[in-house]
Order: sequence, then C-alpha cells, then structure tokens
Amino acid sequence: MSGIVGIVHFDCAPVDRDLLQRLTDFQSFRGPDAKQIWLSGNVGFGHTLLKTTDESEHEVQPFTLGSDIWIVADARVDAQRDLIAELQVLGQLVTPGATDVELLLRAYLAWGEDCVEHLLGDFAFGIWDGPRQRLFCARDQMGVKCFYYAHLGSCVIFSNSIECIRLHPLVSNRLNDLAIADFLLFQLNLDQTTTSFADIQRLPPAHRAMWRNNGTHQRQYWAAPIDEPVFYKRADDYIDQFRELTKQAVSDRLRTKRVGMLMSGGIDSSTMAAVTCELSRERSLNLDLRAFTTITSFGPDEGFYAGLVAEKIGIPIEYRDGDEESIHSNWENVRFQTAEPASNTGVLPIHPTSWDQIGIHSRVFLQGEGPDNALAVEWKPYVTYLLRQRRYGRLLRDTATYLATHKRIPFWGKISSALRKDDYQGPSGPSFPAWISKDLESRLSLRARWENFYDPPPPQIPPTRPRNHSLVYTHVENWEMFRLHDAEATQAHVEIRYPFMDLRVSRFFLMIPPVPWYHSKYLLRRAMKGKLPVSVLRRPKEATPTSLMMERIERGRLPLMETAPEFSSYVNSERLPTVAPDNMWTAGGIMSARLFNHWLQYSYRNAYNASGEAISDEFSSERRNQQAN
Repeated sequence: MSGIVGIVHFDCAPVDRDLLQRLTDFQSFRGPDAKQIWLSGNVGFGHTLLKTTDESEHEVQPFTLGSDIWIVADARVDAQRDLIAELQVLGQLVTPGATDVELLLRAYLAWGEDCVEHLLGDFAFGIWDGPRQRLFCARDQMGVKCFYYAHLGSCVIFSNSIECIRLHPLVSNRLNDLAIADFLLFQLNLDQTTTSFADIQRLPPAHRAMWRNNGTHQRQYWAAPIDEPVFYKRADDYIDQFRELTKQAVSDRLRTKRVGMLMSGGIDSSTMAAVTCELSRERSLNLDLRAFTTITSFGPDEGFYAGLVAEKIGIPIEYRDGDEESIHSNWENVRFQTAEPASNTGVLPIHPTSWDQIGIHSRVFLQGEGPDNALAVEWKPYVTYLLRQRRYGRLLRDTATYLATHKRIPFWGKISSALRKDDYQGPSGPSFPAWISKDLESRLSLRARWENFYDPPPPQIPPTRPRNHSLVYTHVENWEMFRLHDAEATQAHVEIRYPFMDLRVSRFFLMIPPVPWYHSKYLLRRAMKGKLPVSVLRRPKEATPTSLMMERIERGRLPLMETAPEFSSYVNSERLPTVAPDNMWTAGGIMSARLFNHWLQYSYRNAYNASGEAISDEFSSERRNQQAN
C-alpha cells in the first residue's frame, strides 16, 4: 500500500515544489516507511511507501528505468511468473524479485496503454511519458484500489486520497449535489465516475485514462466475462479446481511473513483461514498467521465458532470487543474525519485506534468477502438455460445430485414462498423519504432515480446467472466496501486483501452449475470437509436480528443536533422524523441524514495542511485566490 500523488500542467507552467511536497507529506498516513518526490518542470509525482511485501523492502518510488518515463503506483501485481515470462519474450530484462512498480513500468514499455490488459492484481497508478508528453493512468478491474483526479483548466491532479487532492489550491469545496442525494437516498454514490465534490472525479474500475495537451479520453479496458457453465465429469473436479484457484489467489496476496485474518465464525472467512494455513504448510512458508474476530452483543455468537476454527487449524486468535466501537449516545458530538459522508451505520469511524491495534501484528490482512454474492442462489436462469439447450439429462442429474446431497426438493423454499406471496405480510419496504429537499428532488428528478434503483430494468447479461454476475463484478456496494477498508477511511497502516474476489476465483464461481454447488455454499462446505469443525460446516447463514440492528441504529438519534448551514439545501429538518422509525429502511435513511450533517460540520468545512491539522475553509479560499493571482 502506498500514497500517490501527481500534478501535471499541460500549459507547461512549472509545478510548485513546495506544494508537491506538502501533498506528498499529507500522504504519510498511507506510507510511513519512505517518502519521495520527483519533479521535472511541469510534471511532479510524490509517493509514500508502506512495505507490505518482501520485494517492497527495496522499492523506490517515483520510479524510472533511466528514461524520461516515470511511474508512481499503489499496486500489488499478481501472477508475476506468467507476466515476467511474457515480458522476457518481448525483450524486457526483468528478473524474479522485481518490485511491483517495475513490473508495471516494464509492462507499459512493452505494450503501451494496452499494458493493463495483461495485468492481474490490485492497482492504481500514473505514468508520465515524457517523449510522448502524455499522462497515462489506470485502475484495477475490481476497483480495490482507489483513484481520484481533478482536471481543472490545464492542470491535472491525481491521487488515491480525496483529501490529498483537496489540498491543492485550485480545488474548490463545491459539493456534487447528485452524489450527496444518492448518499441520502441509498447510503452510497451510484455513479462511480464522481465523488461528493464537484471538482474531484473518480476513475471507474477497469478503466484507463490518457491526458495530453490537446485533450483527454477514458476507456474501459476490461469487461466481466460471460461464460457458459462448465460441466465436469467428476464432482471432485470442482473441488480440486476451487482449491487450486483459491491457493493461487491467496499465494499472490501473501508475499510476507506476517498476516492477519479477519475471521468470523462463518464458512467464508473460515475457509480462507484454512486454505492459508494449508498453503503455508505445503510450501514451508513459516507464515505467522493470527485470526482477529469481532464480538458484539447485537449478532450471532461469532466468537464461539471462530474459536473452534482457530483451534482446528492451529492458529492463535484475538477477540475484539465490537460493542466498544458501536454507536453511543453522544456520537454526534464526537469529532471524526471522513473524506466523504460515512455510510457505515453499524460502526462509525470514531475509534481509529482499533485498526492501529490489530496492525501491531501485521500490515496485511485477508478478508473472506466474495462467496455471499458469487454463490447466491439463482436457479431460474440456470434451469431456463438447460431447457433451452435441451440438456434434459443434465437437469435430471443435477436434481438427483441435489436430492442426494441436501435431502430436499431443489429450491422448494423459494418456490413455495413465491406461490404464497399474495398471502405474505412482511415489513413495509422502502418509501421515498419526505424529508428530502423539494428543490433538490425536483431539480435532480430524484423520484425517478429512486424508482429505477428499487425497480431496475431486467439485466441484459445472458445466459445463466445475471444477478450473481452483477453482484460480483458491478455492484456498487463492493466498491463502497473497498473504500471503507482503504487507509483513507481506517487511517491505519493496514492493507486489506480479498482472495475470493480474485478474477480467477470469481470467474470460476460463476461458471460452475448452481445445482448443487450454490445452495448453502455447498462448494465451500464440501471442499472444507475434514479441514473445518463439523459445527461450522453445518452452521446455517445467520443474520443480525432486525430488532437488535434497530436498537443499535436508534441509539443517540434524538433529538437532532445543531445543523450545518449547508444541510437545509439537501434536507428539510422539520420533516425529519423525531420518533423511533417504523422499519429498517426509514432508520437507515434517518441515520444517513444525520451522518451527512456530522460530515458537513466536522469534515467538509475543513481543509488540511501537510501535517494533517485542520485549517479553516476561509484560509483555503484565500490560498486559492493567491494562486489564481
């Protein structure tokens, strides 16, 4: 993990060294191990380093291979052996042990802007190509790494931190009204090209961008594959392939001797921990692996099951008290900074020391996110596909396998629920909040946006599992999760990695037949037979009880605290409910409004100096005026 920043003046005006240094210094929260800038006339890059791999011990950025082409990157390059072999064929003198940033630059030298089509991993980088006088930038396919930029006149500023870009005197505090409206309505920004600030944009996942003095363009370089189902002759072939791909993904994300595992007592993170231990023993990695489990009074007993897993696979476990980090009655008076309005209504970022404390063990943590979305049961498109292809024998075999495996009719619960839907009387669903500013609602056509979100048109993704495909590759909540685990949110020297969201693993998940492998994540449960405790393998998926979640969200909500001046442009305070909400949808909306108000008061109205100390917005405006003059 690294902090990156770049400034390019396409009108050939020189970059201010002091300004570049201040922006780089600000990124020290991302990288305490080294700090360096490179400046050449109208171009300047800055980098702060956090050493998270063995190779990074001798990494230096900004980086060049002795030419006029420079790179600055926050990156981890996977499948390095294959990439190095390709580069060597093309004459690149690269050897095993090369740093990630060297591999990225050599890929650019070999393939130009098409280099991203040859890359696997998590990355965000910028390359200044001096001979061609162009700035080339890219972001990884899944969007794990953040990349923001501001293009103001002839100046381009980029970074992986929003607040770093806000330091530049040309960048205003003007808000992006649609992004704020999305946050209030949906708890996240639906547009992955924008941020909460009008001047600061976001490079979407799987996109590359090129700036020249005569213009700029962006292009999507990768699209999620749509594969036909793969049918193996032996059931064990699915298990073997899953284990092999998962080990590849974990191996690429280790490359260090000390690793932490964010482990609940569920099947996903437990599988990840077991695979990591097995890989370490097979390859004699001598890995120092420790599990970290958060325990709260608001949900299932994760600590009990996580303890069983840790004992079974033979790793130490540390328990964290999640209740200490929960919302408390005075949270609105607690000062905490977030780059954009915080969307986490369960645990607010008011205890940054929590991440620092687990970071004492390791700078790299693995997380089990992925199977919930990839293996969500979606049977209708698959059955339709088999019938359309006249694969009646396959349908019969799958049904028989399911009956033998699960001792029940396939998907009977979903079918019976659908047949009884007219009699079902569940909690009321979401309704458009009455407290949204009428002017904002009208000006941005928010009701139409609301209806399209909750009743979207059918996906145009054939053939067998469109919903899973969307949840894995293009779901905005994935990108929000990455952002909330990024150092700009945690303010800790910790990097979270997601092996189950590796492109190779995700693709395999979406290629296997849903029957029987999706139901209750049967793929993971069968693959881990004998490797995890039986009680964990048989444990059903548990959700936090709604009543407890409501109690947690309602804490400290009333009465509404003093509002920021800008608040009334978005929310009608008089219509904001002052009684306990009637359902989760209403509660979540009210919390978003209050979180937004807190952000306006403590984050938005502050700019920052290089040491991270807040300075007044008025001073920031004065700096911008001086720069303009």
